[in-house]
Amino acid sequence: MVKNKPSWRDVKVKLGDWESADLLALLKDLYTANKDNQLFLNTRFGLGNDGLEPYKEVITRWIWPDISIYQYISISKAKKAISDYKKAEGNPERLVELMVFYCE
Repeated sequence: MVKNKPSWRDVKVKLGDWESADLLALLKDLYTANKDNQLFLNTRFGLGNDGLEPYKEVITRWIWPDISIYQYISISKAKKAISDYKKAEGNPERLVELMVFYCE
């Protein structure tokens, strides 16, 4: 018997019965789980000095690698930074700023 792959709908049903404190604990666990989650939540809530800077750093790393330490170029990873920002905040003006930075 083959089970369907869990979807957002399944997760949403499970979360429907949770208390506020449980949801906060879950968010804390997700926040501490990895840097991508931290960046997403910091951007979403407007935390930090410049919400675009971490995404610009990712673009810089993947478009202008340090070949002296054997880093390589990855256009797809640089583009992913733009996509990640769009999901986290999606402010059109700042998204355009990030895209222009990528093109420069």
